[in-house]
Amino acid sequence: MDVEKKVELALRPPTLEVITPEQLRTLFETNSSPGHYIGLEISGLLHLGSLVVTGFKLRDLMEAGVRATVYLADWHSVINKKLGGDWDRIRKAAEYYAEAFRTFVPGVKTVLGSDLYRGNDRYWRYVLEFSTHVSLARATRTLTIMGRSTKESLDLAQFFYPSMQSVDIHELGADIAHAGMDQRKVHVLAREIYPKLGWEPPVALHHELLLGLAEPTRSGIDDDEKSDLIVSSKMSKSHPEFSIFIHDDLEQIEAKLRRAWCPEGVVELNPILQYARLIVFHEKRELRVERPQKFGGDVVFGSYEELEAAYKRKELHPVDLKMTVGREIDRIISPVRERFSTRFQKIKELLST
Repeated sequence: MDVEKKVELALRPPTLEVITPEQLRTLFETNSSPGHYIGLEISGLLHLGSLVVTGFKLRDLMEAGVRATVYLADWHSVINKKLGGDWDRIRKAAEYYAEAFRTFVPGVKTVLGSDLYRGNDRYWRYVLEFSTHVSLARATRTLTIMGRSTKESLDLAQFFYPSMQSVDIHELGADIAHAGMDQRKVHVLAREIYPKLGWEPPVALHHELLLGLAEPTRSGIDDDEKSDLIVSSKMSKSHPEFSIFIHDDLEQIEAKLRRAWCPEGVVELNPILQYARLIVFHEKRELRVERPQKFGGDVVFGSYEELEAAYKRKELHPVDLKMTVGREIDRIISPVRERFSTRFQKIKELLST
């Protein structure tokens, strides 16, 4: 595969930003199989954002020859008090995450944080060396990557989180540090500090965050209003009524979508249109909306742009959009849902807080 095609795959939606495109191109020109990292905290059930959107980007990168690694950050999960900070629950849940990713993204590598750190004195030395270049104020500003406001009470362990995450990238041999846009600050920090340690800064690749089903609102986590609005409104397992999980069946998906925020004619921050753009049209070149003849009959859209334009002109009703997108989502997640069908109740009990 030529470099142009590899760059195209890396930049394909859901990618929103690459720091820097020039470095990415050079990487593909000089390395036929660059290393990659994306880290996940272990907490609740996987949803469209955490598995599907992330998984689509992993598939794109792997097609471009990238050696993709999903890092299951159990230590970070304890630091951020996920699942009550219970080591046993977190490690059992990590097995579920690993199996889900390997099912949805065949060939992807998964690494558990504890396995990376065990007997690795060098790692902890690097964490301390990295931290000597990070001021307390800078670390505090970076803690929004944990979903923590700089205004809330924080413990000492949480201030090590950014340094640990930055060194994880190096220890995994990643040439590409990949995450959602909510992790941008730590990647910028790593790129700034790496040269001071004699390390090559990784390419930072950030994908778009999937919105939840509720009307977008601010939380005050981030000082940047636009960033805070998007991060605060992202799909989250802590708001199950506004999230679509990989275990939801068609009936559950449609019930959630019926209640979803999707004003007629409104395209900005419309979650259903975003799902069509990032999920449905990632897999399909055209989308058929089935409608009764009295409402105009079936209509086929050859691109997302056509779909959005029709919706903006109010030529497509929100209910028709929701039900069409719901059927496509069901088709995409059904294989991984079936994988866990007999174990779902045990998984749900394990992850309940």
